[in-house]
Amino acid sequence: MGSRSDWDTMQHAVEKLDALGVGHEVRVVSAHRTPDLLFEYAESAQSRGLLAIIAGAGGAAHLPGMVAAKTIVPVLGVPVQSRALNGMDSLLSIAQMPAGIPVGTLAIGRAGAANAGLLAAAIVGAHQPAVREALEQFRRTQTARVLDDPDPRTPA
Repeated sequence: MGSRSDWDTMQHAVEKLDALGVGHEVRVVSAHRTPDLLFEYAESAQSRGLLAIIAGAGGAAHLPGMVAAKTIVPVLGVPVQSRALNGMDSLLSIAQMPAGIPVGTLAIGRAGAANAGLLAAAIVGAHQPAVREALEQFRRTQTARVLDDPDPRTPA
């Protein structure tokens, strides 16, 4: 994430990764305040065995695009909701990458972070059967919850 304040959003990605047994790192790496660290982190990602990177950023949201520019590891961008433009600035900054440097862009805020965790688990699951099975079980459980209690008037 680009700053410690992004944790309120990005913790939802970490919760999904933890629940699915996906090994991960949690780091603050700022595109603007620590550019050398950003380059080192991104350039070493593949050799360190990372299969996906979730990059959350608010405001100008340069982090996901800069990470993607320095690695071929898939980058999933999470726009963090900002005070100024409610996250639309972050969304557009991440989604409008030039052709040739893709960033998979998720929804603004909590839902985007949670889905980034699930999408990263799907990428990792292509290489690790235990993660794939955990993700399949998550989906089955999610479906069962809806089917078991379809009446929204009953307490959960």
